[in-house]
Amino acid sequence: MVKDNIIPNHMNIYWHDYTGHVKDKPIREASVPVKAALIGRVGLMLLSCGTGAWRVRSSMNALAEQLGVTCTANIGLMTIVYTCFDGHKTFTNSLCLNNTGVNTSKLDRLERFVKKFPSEGVHRSGEQLHCELDEIEKIRGLYTPSKLGLASAFACAAFTFLLGGGPIEMLCTFIGAGAGNFLRCKLIGRHYTLYLCIVSSVALACLAYVASLRIVENVFSISGGHEAGYICSMLFIIPGFPFITSGIDLAKLDMRSGLERLAYAIIIVGIATVTAWSMSTALGLKPGDFTNIDLPAAALLALRLVASFVGVFGFSIMFNSPLPIAASAAAIGAIANTLRLELVDLFSCHAAVAAFVGALTAGLLASLAMKKLGYPRISVTVPSTVIMVPGLYLYRAVYNMGEMSLSLSAPWLVSALLIIMALPLGLIFARIITDRSFRHCT
Repeated sequence: MVKDNIIPNHMNIYWHDYTGHVKDKPIREASVPVKAALIGRVGLMLLSCGTGAWRVRSSMNALAEQLGVTCTANIGLMTIVYTCFDGHKTFTNSLCLNNTGVNTSKLDRLERFVKKFPSEGVHRSGEQLHCELDEIEKIRGLYTPSKLGLASAFACAAFTFLLGGGPIEMLCTFIGAGAGNFLRCKLIGRHYTLYLCIVSSVALACLAYVASLRIVENVFSISGGHEAGYICSMLFIIPGFPFITSGIDLAKLDMRSGLERLAYAIIIVGIATVTAWSMSTALGLKPGDFTNIDLPAAALLALRLVASFVGVFGFSIMFNSPLPIAASAAAIGAIANTLRLELVDLFSCHAAVAAFVGALTAGLLASLAMKKLGYPRISVTVPSTVIMVPGLYLYRAVYNMGEMSLSLSAPWLVSALLIIMALPLGLIFARIITDRSFRHCT
């Protein structure tokens, strides 16, 4: 199939050719290839939503058990190689995505499909099940690029306050992040390559921040010293899902998936920070500390709660979460992130230790919410912890590295790495505490 005179590198899979062509025969009575095609398609769709290998394999196993076959799967970031056998016949398949991303709305629908399969799905034919999966696969973005740009604007402006920025930095970040993510969504919608999307959106975010800052300074005669906030305007690019799921997969010894996801996240962060450093060099900017804003402890606590809620809500919308899931994640993130910040300020807790406690709290609260609301755990935990990812630290590490100030770069880089390791560890231990199946290695 040729679209816009571009020949796709990944051929389409016509799943309905693997249904046995018997519309009234229950899937449980179908052949092994028909059963395996359904199992593989569900696994591939789950993988496309951004969830980790452990969750994909668990869902494939759940379907296989109901269909009377044994399934073994080797799962990566974008590929699944799996084998299904029933004691008489064996079917091996290799499937691959053409791109990766995050879609928590589709993830929610797919997990509900898997949960209902023992009571409903086993009595339906392969054709009927693939028709239902066709409908789920049609779920694209719930929000337009304009709404996603607005979500990132609010999220990054809230992030700016939590990092110590004031109203001017927040306003300029709002404009920069909104413009950058709007462009990114437009480019993704046109299926442009990852590198182009990152470079273009980060460059525009930095330019929009600086332009709006210069306008504010000239119109209101404000003195300089507000350039540090331009780093926050690019934080919408943070790969929260790959970072967190890579740690979870590594904890379950899914080495291939964990390392591939980690490499993918490092690529995004590397390209984004190098682009921001290049822009700062071209525009003559130097990252400095935010101007201190003195607020009463009670007011600061209240504003942190609000800012954390807004930030997590915005990131959830960027992950295509429906409003109820986004609101649940925001409520959990507001508690967990504020706790993290208060631990650092009031008890002089190390940033990495505070990040671990914050992520652990988010994971425990998400487990309670999941039992009552039925949402996929990862659609709540990742947005509530992505606001804790030290994007500012990573940028300053790369900036000082580019300036060959290695003695200044090293502390920022080490601090960032410790926090990044602490976040998935907190979620992993929350999962160990609350999920018996995750606790064991069987």
